[in-house]
Amino acid sequence: MKPENEKLIDDFLAHADDLGDDIVEDVEEMIGVVPFIFAILRDRPESFALSTLADYRISRPDSLDARTAELIAVAAAASAGADSCLKVHMKAALKEGASRDEILDVLLIAAMIGKTRVLASSLRRFREVCGEGPGAEK
Repeated sequence: MKPENEKLIDDFLAHADDLGDDIVEDVEEMIGVVPFIFAILRDRPESFALSTLADYRISRPDSLDARTAELIAVAAAASAGADSCLKVHMKAALKEGASRDEILDVLLIAAMIGKTRVLASSLRRFREVCGEGPGAEK
């Protein structure tokens, strides 16, 4: 890495602990809770600052309003089976103006995609093993 970039990073990371405090406050305001993983990750202030700052920026892109970003987070959490994240992001979506019906529709769409993923993979294997069409020989 170029020495000037190393210096920029070192200067940034010199403030990692303070940045971490601010990130925790901002995330709590944004989603209404401090994720439990933060307490453990804070043991590594430099990694915590870099990782959570990136996550924070990704979770609120300029191209999406906060409501839409939270609805996407709900779908992603549902698809990943991340129950704690799902609960947090459903509450955050409500806070950002999403309706109960919108959240339910997002969950139903996520479930439909999950079902389709299982079917697409399983039915490909079914076709390989059982052949094409009714009564196909193995």
